[in-house]
Amino acid sequence: MESEQPNIQYSTPLFMVSNMEASLKFYVDGLGFKIMNTWTPRGTIEWCWLQREGGSIMLQEVRMTTDKSYLAGNKPGAGVSIWFQCRDSLVLYHEFLDNGIKPDEPFVGNGLWDVRIVDPDGYYLHFESKTDVPEETRYSEWVKGN
Repeated sequence: MESEQPNIQYSTPLFMVSNMEASLKFYVDGLGFKIMNTWTPRGTIEWCWLQREGGSIMLQEVRMTTDKSYLAGNKPGAGVSIWFQCRDSLVLYHEFLDNGIKPDEPFVGNGLWDVRIVDPDGYYLHFESKTDVPEETRYSEWVKGN
């Protein structure tokens, strides 16, 4: 008998980070995520699960060794991005600014306001929400016209 509920419920990306303290300040204090679970085998957080509303991420601090470099290309964040679908990404844009985070200026692409932020390790975070504003409109242009 087939279940009414989907088997795979959601996915959660894991970001390898170079400095857990800096990353937690960015994600918790800056972006408003909450720490849901942690792993502290040596007395400090080395892994954690963060959640904000329907979005979650996991962070793992890298243990650098001479034979084990960061990730491909020895550069964290290379080629990795995550896209959060939101009800109103512009509200988040202002919240992030108020929290001292400096996202790129929002713009419209594919019928969505796109608020892009780069985390301390180079991962790209996009917070998007639907809009009927014309494609490629920048937020500053839109504000002037309203």
